[in-house]
Amino acid sequence: MEGIAQKLIPGKTQLLSKRPEMFAPGIWPAYYSKARGSAIWDLDGNKYLDFSIAGIGANILGYADPDVDKAVIKSIKNGSSSSLNCPEEVELAEYLALNFNWLKMFRYTRSGGEAIAVAIRLARAYTKKEIILFCGYHGWHDWYLSANIENPENLNQHLLGGLSTEGVPKSLTGTSMPFLYNDINSLTRLLEKHDGNVAAVIMEPKRDVSPLPNFLADVKTLCDKFSAVLIFDEITSAFRENPGPLHAKYKIYPDISIFSKAISNGYPMGIIAGVEKIMQIAQESFISSTTWTERIGPVAASATVKKYIKFNVHEHLGVIGDLVYNGWNEMAKSAGLEIKVQGLRSLLNFKFMHADDLILRTLFVQMMLQKGFLASNKFYAMYAHTEKSIQNYLLEVGKVFEQISFYLRTNTHQEKLVGPVAHAGFQRLT
Repeated sequence: MEGIAQKLIPGKTQLLSKRPEMFAPGIWPAYYSKARGSAIWDLDGNKYLDFSIAGIGANILGYADPDVDKAVIKSIKNGSSSSLNCPEEVELAEYLALNFNWLKMFRYTRSGGEAIAVAIRLARAYTKKEIILFCGYHGWHDWYLSANIENPENLNQHLLGGLSTEGVPKSLTGTSMPFLYNDINSLTRLLEKHDGNVAAVIMEPKRDVSPLPNFLADVKTLCDKFSAVLIFDEITSAFRENPGPLHAKYKIYPDISIFSKAISNGYPMGIIAGVEKIMQIAQESFISSTTWTERIGPVAASATVKKYIKFNVHEHLGVIGDLVYNGWNEMAKSAGLEIKVQGLRSLLNFKFMHADDLILRTLFVQMMLQKGFLASNKFYAMYAHTEKSIQNYLLEVGKVFEQISFYLRTNTHQEKLVGPVAHAGFQRLT
């Protein structure tokens, strides 16, 4: 099927992060027939336990969660869309406003990238300014990629390197500029240089590293001083370390927050939430799409958030994440390998501190696949992961680390690969 896909679908898959080439080209299964809990079956019926990216972080409860699916199936039987509006979109807004009372108004999309584009439009319309200052990864839209027009390496320190600006209007040059996380001076310099024309500052409150003391507070203070809208992109970070937006943990409240992924356990949903004076601008700028009115997204989001809060899912994710964090470090030390582990506890990743890091990562994926695990240098925790399953996983990780250490000592690690080395960042598939 991969061969057919490559002829019919540019890039072979709809999402860069799900390309087999990002893991172990030629051997990572590209397609699935069934997924349930933390298990995935490929098209040949082979079962794998998923200890990798959990649907790119979207399936926070686990695959085919029975409570979420029950609510969704009921909504489908009652008609997923019609000429009228579904009441569930209002009910979801009421629930979110009740539980996170600093969020005042809401608009919905069906993807995170769309939600960010809406937030950027709102900020520009509200401030009557154009420049966006950002930190971190924020999707594929023109506003973001335009940062690479002037300097093709501008985005290299923001999760994905090598992103092309093909098709992005050159007229957008200078409208989006990056600053560095935990470097308040880099943001201050840009705000001062472009004083009077900065519409918004958009960033993730936390990703691979924790914010330095006062960093987020200083960002908020600067935004207020320069009359820029502060947008927290919580597509990845929300509902990971606490029951709701991560910014609540730090008590720093932005003008606009964006949620997707974990908010609906894999069903398409994006949420823009913010203060009334900015959100009301959606009445003046044309922001509209037919599929934003369908019923499944709000239903899935309501069911997911209610279950998450009821069962304190964040606590379980923290326990699971700690086990993996400590396990990776202990297994590596025991095997004589040096690795660097970082990220939110429920969104961990590691890097081999070796010149052949990418080769070693590919080898790790290959060897774990042979043991029945979808595993990479990334681990995204799900509620469906159990402490017992983590113990079994780490047992195999320890064995693989020992083998990799031996291959390194004998300089045979590259010849042990059965396929090409995994891709890093954005690469064209030929």
